[in-house]
Amino acid sequence: MAEKTHPGAAGRAPEAVRPDRIRNVVLVGHSGAGKTTLVEALLAATGTIQRPGRVEDGSTVSDYDEVEVRQHRSVNLSVAPLEYGGVKVNLLDTPGYADFVGDLRAGLRAADAALFVVSAVDGVDGLTRMLWEECAQVGMPRAVVITKIDQQRGDFDEVLAACQEAFGEGVLPCWFPVGDKLFGLLTQTCFDYASGRRVECEPDPQYLDRIAEQRGALIEGIIQESEDEGLMDRYLAGEEIDVKSLIADLEKAVARGGFYPVLCTAVPHGDRPGPVIGMLELLEVITQAFPSPLEHGLPPVTTVDGRPVEGLRCDPDGPLLAEVVKTVSDPYVGRISLVRVFSGTLRPDTVVHVSGHGLADRGHEDHDVDERIGALSSPLGKHQRTVDACVAGDVCAVAKLTRAETGDTISDKDRPLLMTPWQMPDPLLPVAIEARSKADEDKLSQALARLVAEDPTLRLENNSETRQLVLWCMGEAHADVLLDRLKTRYGVEVQTVELRVPLRETFGGRAQGLGRHVKQSGGHGQYAICHVEVEPLGSGEGFEFSDKIVGGVVPRQFIPSVEKGVKTQMARGVAAGYPVVDIRVKLYDGKAHSVDSSDMAFQTAGALALKDAASKVPMLLLEPVDEIGVLVPDEYVGAVMSDLSSRRGRVLGSESVPGGRTMIRAEVPQLEITRYAIDLRSMTQGTGTFNRRFLRYEPVPSHLADKMAAARQQA
Repeated sequence: MAEKTHPGAAGRAPEAVRPDRIRNVVLVGHSGAGKTTLVEALLAATGTIQRPGRVEDGSTVSDYDEVEVRQHRSVNLSVAPLEYGGVKVNLLDTPGYADFVGDLRAGLRAADAALFVVSAVDGVDGLTRMLWEECAQVGMPRAVVITKIDQQRGDFDEVLAACQEAFGEGVLPCWFPVGDKLFGLLTQTCFDYASGRRVECEPDPQYLDRIAEQRGALIEGIIQESEDEGLMDRYLAGEEIDVKSLIADLEKAVARGGFYPVLCTAVPHGDRPGPVIGMLELLEVITQAFPSPLEHGLPPVTTVDGRPVEGLRCDPDGPLLAEVVKTVSDPYVGRISLVRVFSGTLRPDTVVHVSGHGLADRGHEDHDVDERIGALSSPLGKHQRTVDACVAGDVCAVAKLTRAETGDTISDKDRPLLMTPWQMPDPLLPVAIEARSKADEDKLSQALARLVAEDPTLRLENNSETRQLVLWCMGEAHADVLLDRLKTRYGVEVQTVELRVPLRETFGGRAQGLGRHVKQSGGHGQYAICHVEVEPLGSGEGFEFSDKIVGGVVPRQFIPSVEKGVKTQMARGVAAGYPVVDIRVKLYDGKAHSVDSSDMAFQTAGALALKDAASKVPMLLLEPVDEIGVLVPDEYVGAVMSDLSSRRGRVLGSESVPGGRTMIRAEVPQLEITRYAIDLRSMTQGTGTFNRRFLRYEPVPSHLADKMAAARQQA
């Protein structure tokens, strides 16, 4: 496939020398809301690119990855800088699908404000509500832009009401759309876009009453957030409030995260010709009302040994503090790190300290290394445009930081610092894979290491018990993208195989066993006889071995050999081939030969004794049971509880959670929830989440145990 390029995309990068002239804005919204199309329109409106690309053609700036081009949707965080009114705006385009929430949260970390993109056709979905709450918890300033207002099924008023219901108070429109016209509710100016340009016009008389109503609600909303306590009294007394003071109060309220302006846009799409509407109005809000990095606090910072560090701020002359928010491993270019600078100034060809802590459970071992910064660039999609420096508050790309991984901190080598990692959801969908050929197997390890380095939502497990390589993913789409990248980016072919859950066996009662290993066929013989008694222990109590030998019938040096043989046989299994757990083995009698007894002979005898005892009592098959917590909106509680019961789960209880949600606690066998991440999302329209932790092993119901044992023996 020929590479699709953007005319003008590789031009001069906008430069920022002061943090107050920077805006970092993350676009948030569900898949299909129009985030990537909006980015294209904003880039074109500012002359950053000559003409906007189309998602359907795979020609957009943001969606440049091969997977994105094929699937026509965003799966990566991408950066698109532009300049408007002397302000550099870094637009951070994020995926709208729940499987790629890792890139979305990376975008939230790099941004100082969030622009929620809501389709006038599709409205607000559950994931968007959850992200709004997440932004609220960290005090992220927000605005809403309603897209696709030109579409036949688009209803601005209906979606505005849905936003106000979902997001709460303070969500108020600043512009009122009527066909190809926008009316500014504060400035009372009307613009007509029918000609393809913004032309000032008069509003249609039939809409004046609705405009007055919307304007009154907006002014009251701004006044409620104003620091001037007497402003409301003056307004209620009939005084005309100065528009400039209202705009100033609006900007302050947005920066504080107490007011959320609603804008609207339309972009010609596919077979729907028409004017581009609302770009300049949106750019004005972004550059004038959204906070600069100076107004957004820094995440918690410590030294690498955990001591808190205070007093850091967004100062280009301060100590260096930056974070790798995204890592891309290219087989030809090498590793490219997308970096947000929080303090100091990042310059090429300088030695910095790279720290990564707190993600060992995801395959990211703690590391502290010094590395030399290579070339710095300002990314515009896949295009990298060289820059001389990156000041505090800005975002840039750094090439060939060999040890840097997503989430790592970059600081001065003489003053190493560590930023608290942003919270990542646990990957809960296990996918077992194996290489298709020996050649693929040789390349697989290195390819997986690169995927783990760039994606903190991926966890790699090499299960020694089941002998399976397992990718723990966020969902099916996430797994599909990972497997696609292994094939197309690294040339590694893998196939998915059925996941094996680690089962166990244990004794169903007390039994005695005889282990006899006697061979005397010339030369040095083998002689060992031992008698053992086996009894089951409680769940999780492990293994106990006791020596009850009297009179030296088994020499002292061979008693550990019997124990070793028993342990070896426990690991191999005695009935269905699964490891044996939770038993006490008592060695109480035996025989030895002065010449032919040996360590190996008594190991073999110990193993045979355990197998003999197992043949005399029922053996129980055990399965791992997890405790799970399922967080769902209240309307899905009944369906989720019913589903858990169908999975042989025991619901322990539930409790209400603020925001109209319920946390359900249950104990469920692992065999029943290998694909629960997918099923729960389907049941709850993408709004349900869950966590899990191993609890204990429990006996498998007899009818299922018989089927599993038979299947194991046939395999």
